[in-house]
Amino acid sequence: MTAEAQKTALRDQLVTDRSRRSVLEQAQAAREIAGHLLAAPEVRRAATVAAYVGVGREPLTGPLLDGLVAAGKRVVLPVLLPDGDLDWAAYDGPDSLLPAPRGLLEPAGRRLGPDSVATPDAVLVPALAVDRSGMRLGRGGGSYDRALARVPVGTFVCALLHDGELLDDVPHDPHDRRVTAVVLPAAGVIRLGRG
Repeated sequence: MTAEAQKTALRDQLVTDRSRRSVLEQAQAAREIAGHLLAAPEVRRAATVAAYVGVGREPLTGPLLDGLVAAGKRVVLPVLLPDGDLDWAAYDGPDSLLPAPRGLLEPAGRRLGPDSVATPDAVLVPALAVDRSGMRLGRGGGSYDRALARVPVGTFVCALLHDGELLDDVPHDPHDRRVTAVVLPAAGVIRLGRG
C-alpha cells in the first residue's frame, strides 16, 4: 500500500474516532490543552505565537487563544489562500473572526504574508495524529507542510491532539514536515525526538 493510501485509511479512522467525542469532552479537552500550553516554558517566554482556530472535532482553541491574549502574547492565525497556502493575520479577539471556506474561521485583519510564519517564537498547529518522531498527519491539503517549511529550525512547533492520537508510526512522504512537540489533554506537552 502506498503512503498516500495508508494516510487516507488512517485519516478515515481518526476522523471517525473524533466524531464520537461529545461536546462536553471537546470543551474539557480544550481547557486542559490550554492549561498545558500556557504553562509550557516555550509558550510562556514567547512574544508571538502562531496558532489556529479549532473547528469541528479538532481540539478547540478558544480557551487557548483567550489565555494567550490575556498573557500579553501577540497571536497570529492562518488565512487559507486559494492555492492552499497559508497567509497570516493578527488575532484581535473572537469578534475579529470571519467565516471562511471549508468551515474555517479566519482573522479579519491585515494580511502579513505567507513568510510571516517564520517570525513567531512558537507555532501551534492542527493534526489528526503525530508519531513519536514528530511526523504529522494532517487533513491532506498540504497547507501546513508548506507553512512549516518556512519555520526556522529550533522553533517550538507543537501539534494539538486528542488523547490517543500520538501514535508509534504515521505514514509520511518526503515533503511532510515534523513537529517538535504535541500536547494532549491528559498527558500534557510531550517533546518529540527525531527519527
